[in-house]
Amino acid sequence: MTTYSVRPEATRDAVLAALGAKVQNISIALGEVTVVVAAADYLVAAQLLRDSVGCQFEQLIDLCGVDYSEYKNGDYTGLRFCAVSHLLSVSLNQRLRLKVFAPDDGMPIVASVSKLWSSANWFEREAFDLYGIVFEGHEDLRRILTDYGFIGHPFRKDFPAEGHVEMRYDAEQARVVYQPVTIEAREITPRVIREDKYGGTQ
Repeated sequence: MTTYSVRPEATRDAVLAALGAKVQNISIALGEVTVVVAAADYLVAAQLLRDSVGCQFEQLIDLCGVDYSEYKNGDYTGLRFCAVSHLLSVSLNQRLRLKVFAPDDGMPIVASVSKLWSSANWFEREAFDLYGIVFEGHEDLRRILTDYGFIGHPFRKDFPAEGHVEMRYDAEQARVVYQPVTIEAREITPRVIREDKYGGTQ
């Protein structure tokens, strides 16, 4: 019987062996392995990670979008939108974070992995809904959390906190209606009150 190490270094080495030149970056932090691949290699890399000996990531347990536009307080200069998948190998007891950046910030498109892992279906719909990332090849890419007439993608850093429209029930029309937002954006700074002997100081 063959036994496998679950050390992150062993996972990293197996991923490097399987993906080779497709690896743009690979790192270990807090005991977790993260690999970055180019959008052009994403689908092939995902299949290799699922099928290669030493990897065998049979399950996709999560996929989400990330907007890096405000990363490092705006000092970040790389691509804006990223799809992040969390993969699990039950048979080898190891995990991997797979990242791919959409090459076009204006129209973020990456391949869908829903044919490799069926669990990606709703996760990709969520990333599309909230971040506007288009997953090419997805058979039913439509909003999943926001309303049918929703405008924009609410998890993007440039989306206003108060939104663009609000909805309410109109008794005269006997239906829900949309209208411009009536909430005024404001910043509330809490007032800090310190007692004279706060913290036991005299």
